[in-house]
Amino acid sequence: MSDIQTREDIELLIQAFYTKAMKDETIGHFFTEVVHLDLEEHLPTMYDFWEMVLFDSNGYKGNPMKVHQTLSAKSPLKKMHFQTWIRLFNETVDAHFLGVKAEYAKSRALSMAHMIEIKTHQ
Repeated sequence: MSDIQTREDIELLIQAFYTKAMKDETIGHFFTEVVHLDLEEHLPTMYDFWEMVLFDSNGYKGNPMKVHQTLSAKSPLKKMHFQTWIRLFNETVDAHFLGVKAEYAKSRALSMAHMIEIKTHQ
């Protein structure tokens, strides 16, 4: 396995993650029932976001905190939801990539999950 090196790698990672997450019995309903996620619209935004996180690009325009606060107002995000998200994300990274960027992606995901969890429970 190789490390995360390109936007195409990010696209593979994010597509694989969302495939798992949307089917998951703990968090899937957020994507399929709470917000009825349009993947064609959402995935490119996530590619831009993770490209910014991992490669310092400037293509992402958005406010992930506000998005998750709005989501939590519709259906409260709980600790188990964040734990499941992190587990699925880490499993997906580990299934496809190995290296410094892969580890960095998992570290950043954990940090973001903690921050979002704190901010959505105020």
